[in-house]
Amino acid sequence: MAERPPFHLAVPVDDLAAARAFYVEALGCGVGREDARWVDLDLHGHQVVLHEVEGARARAGTNPVDGDGVPVPHFGLVLGVSEWKALAARLEDLGTAFLIPPRVRFEGQPGEQWTMFLTDPAGNALEFKAFEDPSRLFAR
Repeated sequence: MAERPPFHLAVPVDDLAAARAFYVEALGCGVGREDARWVDLDLHGHQVVLHEVEGARARAGTNPVDGDGVPVPHFGLVLGVSEWKALAARLEDLGTAFLIPPRVRFEGQPGEQWTMFLTDPAGNALEFKAFEDPSRLFAR
């Protein structure tokens, strides 16, 4: 897979301190610039900026995918399998309430992947996935 530049994502949260703690402690993000109402985070080399917005609570619908109700909207990352397994273990050790617990989806199919879904403290849905063969990311 060709190397790609990092993405930038602005995420509304209703409690900046709680969101910052979650992204740093649970997801392992590094902290960049910050101010009273926002913080730049390093999520595996990608910039996620948490912006405190009064009353910002995410509300996701769901869409059926391989037997699960996948939350929409959501964002996340494709990780290497060892990184994904380490993150899943870390989140499980922290007692994370998963929307969809860590599992293999599309087993035996071209798009077979490890996946898990959870929410941040503001209710933003996150997905982390991994492929044994990263070239299968867009396989049909």
